[in-house]
Amino acid sequence: METKAEEQQSQAGRHQEVGHKSLLQSDALYQYILETSVYPREPEPMKELREITAKHPWNIMTTSADEGQFLNMLIKLINAKNTMEIGVYTGYSLLATALALPDDGKILAMDINRENYELGLPVIQKAGVAHKIDFKEGPAMPVLDELLQDEKNHGSFDFIFVDADKDNYINYHKRLIELVKVGGLIGYDNTLWNGSVVAPPDAPLRKYVRYYRDFVLELNKALAVDPRIEICMLPIGDGITLCRRIK
Repeated sequence: METKAEEQQSQAGRHQEVGHKSLLQSDALYQYILETSVYPREPEPMKELREITAKHPWNIMTTSADEGQFLNMLIKLINAKNTMEIGVYTGYSLLATALALPDDGKILAMDINRENYELGLPVIQKAGVAHKIDFKEGPAMPVLDELLQDEKNHGSFDFIFVDADKDNYINYHKRLIELVKVGGLIGYDNTLWNGSVVAPPDAPLRKYVRYYRDFVLELNKALAVDPRIEICMLPIGDGITLCRRIK
């Protein structure tokens, strides 16, 4: 049994607010991962974009550096070439993907805010990977429905990353499962949603966290029983669930 002093010390090392970007129990442990594994290997363009994004008022929306590193390696491991990203923000995860793709690789990128994307675009251009990106401003759903109308797009994507409106994740999944190839991956970001998926009713949640929590829980339940996929939920960043289409 912990003594009261030990319990207090343990609690002091944990995030006090459900809403921190990292799900690890201590900031020191997360910082160790960043300083030991992530930052020393972070490509210079990604570092530059991360620092630019940190000054933006909505910087909580960005993909964390450790998740960016994970996505970059994942793209290489599966030899992805034709990819999609829903929810771009300033483009940190987009840049991580673009740098990992071969020179003739492609990313169909969608976001409702071009201004945010253009904040990171000069860095993407300087990195020499802008030619891989087809950016479309506006809601993703109409684009997905249009893609589905053409049979040749079915099963044509190697990898799809979703970090957008959580209340549409289920609707995205209904469409994306048809667009990703058998053996391909879909990655849904924020599936542990600031840890709120296990938070008690009286937890001090931010308003947006509380609002979207039920949508995230609905997605997680649906993915867990979907026979068309194999899944793996990872506590990286704010939680990412990888779905491998098997049929």
